[in-house]
Amino acid sequence: MVGSVAPAWALTAAERAERAEAAGKPVPLDAPIIGTPGGASLPGGSRTYQVTLKQLGALYPLQLRGIEGSNGVPFSIRADEIVTRAKLKLNYAYSPALVPELSHINVIVNEEVAGTIPVPKETAGTNLSREIDIPPRLITEFSRLNLQLIGHYTMQCEDPAHSSLWANISNNSVLEFTVSPLSLENDLALLPLPFFDRRDVRPLSLPFVFSGTPTTGSLEAAGALSSWFGALAGYRGAAFSVSLGQIPQTGSAVVLLTGTERLPGLNAPAVAGPTVSIVPNPNDARGKLLLVQGRDLNELKIAANALSTGSQALSGQTATITQFADLKPRRPYDAPNWLPTDGPVKFGDLAQAQTLNVSGYSPDLIRISMRLPPDLFGWRDKGIPIDLRYRYTPRPATDKSTLNININQQFVAALPLFAAERGGGNQAQRLMAKLMPDGTAASQRDIRIPLFKLPSQSQLQFHYYYDMAKQGDCKDVILDNVKGAIEPDSTIDISGYKHFIAMPDLAAFSNSGFPFTRLADLSETAVVLPDAPVASDYGVYLNLLGHMGESTGYPATGVTVVPAQQVDSVADKDLLVLSSGAKQPLLTQWSSSLPFSLDGNTKRFELSDLVYRAVSWWDSSRADRMVQRKQLSVTSNSTDTVIAGFESPLASGRSVVLVSSNQAAGLGDAVVALRDADMVKQIQGSFAVIRGKQVNSLVADSNYYVGSLGPVLYAQWFLSQRPLLLLVASIVSAVLVAAVLYLTLRARARRRLK
Repeated sequence: MVGSVAPAWALTAAERAERAEAAGKPVPLDAPIIGTPGGASLPGGSRTYQVTLKQLGALYPLQLRGIEGSNGVPFSIRADEIVTRAKLKLNYAYSPALVPELSHINVIVNEEVAGTIPVPKETAGTNLSREIDIPPRLITEFSRLNLQLIGHYTMQCEDPAHSSLWANISNNSVLEFTVSPLSLENDLALLPLPFFDRRDVRPLSLPFVFSGTPTTGSLEAAGALSSWFGALAGYRGAAFSVSLGQIPQTGSAVVLLTGTERLPGLNAPAVAGPTVSIVPNPNDARGKLLLVQGRDLNELKIAANALSTGSQALSGQTATITQFADLKPRRPYDAPNWLPTDGPVKFGDLAQAQTLNVSGYSPDLIRISMRLPPDLFGWRDKGIPIDLRYRYTPRPATDKSTLNININQQFVAALPLFAAERGGGNQAQRLMAKLMPDGTAASQRDIRIPLFKLPSQSQLQFHYYYDMAKQGDCKDVILDNVKGAIEPDSTIDISGYKHFIAMPDLAAFSNSGFPFTRLADLSETAVVLPDAPVASDYGVYLNLLGHMGESTGYPATGVTVVPAQQVDSVADKDLLVLSSGAKQPLLTQWSSSLPFSLDGNTKRFELSDLVYRAVSWWDSSRADRMVQRKQLSVTSNSTDTVIAGFESPLASGRSVVLVSSNQAAGLGDAVVALRDADMVKQIQGSFAVIRGKQVNSLVADSNYYVGSLGPVLYAQWFLSQRPLLLLVASIVSAVLVAAVLYLTLRARARRRLK
């Protein structure tokens, strides 16, 4: 019928979006988002990219509560770009109880209102989507986006904390930026710009370029640089590709050259020593090349080590290293990113002072992130001691307010927040004597946290929860003047723990790079390359070292790279062995030590019998039957990538981690798995099989141990693991003691009779 209007349920998502836009109403969540894809190039060199609130740190949807609830995330813009257009693509929902005339949601950027979203009754309680343009003038290098709910549910007196006052902002909401490039000078003083920008929350992607097949010395220099960039990238992650004899057509890259090596199109100057330069990319006017040069391999490594450890001292377009003292040997477990093991560590050294303070009745968490060595031995331990010192605005009356302590979202303890006056006069006077000049009460508590609750990557989380007493209609007035803080001189101490761990343990490798990162510079680590490696093999090597640099926060200036034929020369080191296709002869030489074998489409895996032993460990007659269940062989044409750990066949107590694939193209799957937070959790045991996004981990029967406990503690632990031996030892000890007593008493009796 002409002029009829189709009902809303009959419209497509695009049509509903168009109708909502025309009516000035919020767009339903399932409406398509129209715009330039993230990272797409635009005329004039501009580009558009998108970042979700989850990528900016909102692990969960933002909850807005109360009459003036607020929550948000920080964001930043690269130093070599300027924002020409910005918008927020918001996915949200709000309470049906909100009064539209009094309620709305504010979009605030750097304390200025960028837009206001109405909350009409007809769309309440549904998932909605809306685009809000953000004026570029509000955006600086480091900015903050806040969403603020101004909520009211009645025209009369109301409860400021009523449960009907809520709005939910999805962390899948998107910030979209259109940016234009800015030209940076070719100045080493800007490093690590433009190759890495800490303002950019996206993963780092940086190519490495060699003039031809790189030598082991060139790879060692490149490994120091990739681990440095991996440490800088941190939580973002870093991906490194390798190009041989060709400069990338776009973007920036790291180029390593020795002697008279040259690259087509690059006019690299002759050098008189270890040299670091920044030059334009001849293929891209906006790209830069970080040129690392030396007349020989030794000078190339000096240039790379000087750059990765002392970039702050460099300036100008070109710098020649005239003197570079040997780096001091690293001590075990002294990685900058790891919690020190030589004494108590102050919270102020782990987090910035301003992040340890919160205010308001619904404050954010106080977060203190830390990395622990993965081999801490906590047997029969009472827990890690924490000397917690905190301050808070005293409660007007004793209530249920608490300081809640969590670790990685797991509850640990709740400490009560007391009133300024409670109990008798003397007690109240003692409490008031503790009041700080700013009016907050100071408290100190010694708490202990079990070691098993603190994995290698942990976050202490403190949340001030305030109980708001109900006084009745028209009497509830909130004075939002409460504050809370964790004192920077609070400490955590792991110095009393020994280092001892059962190996192989791929969880320690995937999360912390252990055992290679035991020394932050990887000076006791050797990487064994496959025969006739290709560019992708070199890329896997650089990515693995970048992963370890992210763990330690220090460049791998001491790593050694060798071919398989020279593996005996590094027998005293922990070995990281790479194998792609059938190009690693060590797989054949060490076949008896490997828990698997990959030969084309034929795969063999050794399965564990630990579950059977746990059930019938006392039945020694089953030992000869266990071997028959330990092997599984299959034939398939799939690409299998395996990460395996085992004791080095060359030296007792040394470890080998093997990264292998039956096809050359599959080796990169291991790198992808190590960068994926969900997949990393599944890499454990003695070896893990990776097929795309699927990870299957298995555990071997045999273990070896790394570390030291001391003779007394080791004897106690050793006997506790072997109850039968402990029983026999107890009986033998009792017999020996009885024999000694018997002989002593007999001798004494003979003396008395004489």
